[in-house]
Amino acid sequence: MIVAWALDFAFACVGGALLICGWRLLRGPTPVDRVLALDTLYINALALVVLLGIRQGSALYFEAALLIALLGFVGTVALARWLSRGDVIE
Repeated sequence: MIVAWALDFAFACVGGALLICGWRLLRGPTPVDRVLALDTLYINALALVVLLGIRQGSALYFEAALLIALLGFVGTVALARWLSRGDVIE
């Protein structure tokens, strides 16, 4: 019973964080702010998938979370290199 309440609270908190990150992604004054918002957005999406995996009791969600983490890391590195150098691959 308490675990269900804790999961509901966690879903609400992560949902709020997704909204705030989406706002920063759309309204960020600089491109660096937008990249950081995108990075935080994928981390929050990762947390949402993990919470869903805990609620459903399925290991498939945890594998999806690993894929989201991998793609998010690569995307963040590529965007950071593009902002700092102007190209991704030398």
